[in-house]
Amino acid sequence: MSASRSASNRSRRDGVARTLIAGFGNVLRGDDGFGVAVVHRLGDLVEIQDRSDVAVMEVGTGGIHLAQELLGGYERLIIVDAMTRGGSPGSVYVVEVDGVEAAERVDMHLTIPAAALSVAKALGVLPARVFMVGCEPEHVDDMVMGLTPPVRTAVDSAILRIRELLNGRSMQ
Repeated sequence: MSASRSASNRSRRDGVARTLIAGFGNVLRGDDGFGVAVVHRLGDLVEIQDRSDVAVMEVGTGGIHLAQELLGGYERLIIVDAMTRGGSPGSVYVVEVDGVEAAERVDMHLTIPAAALSVAKALGVLPARVFMVGCEPEHVDDMVMGLTPPVRTAVDSAILRIRELLNGRSMQ
């Protein structure tokens, strides 16, 4: 799935509230590739492809691309990434982002969502609602491709949670 096919080619349509789903992560560092794995699966789902109000993009480790894509105008952003919160590997979390500080300087290698959100805030393009869908990783420090079994299993749970967000259901 290419980011340009999924996200950039969709223009704002008839005042429909638009949502961008962005997958962060490094696929060469094991479970850190969780966000990328989720958006690849989402991009293959016909129910997502057929929605004119949803765009899906792989950010990977290039967070500046997220800030650039947000220039197209989105009302909601769902970021998918590995998220260490102390739970067991494969635990899926959904968090609504409350506050973002505007960036004072821009690092062109924005590898973490917080930095990309800060740039979007500084540019005045941060969507009104921002959610993080994260998964507790098991291994992110080794140079290895592929998700561990509990994180691979969590991809389906994350997709379910994203569907709930898209359909306006509670994030709890």
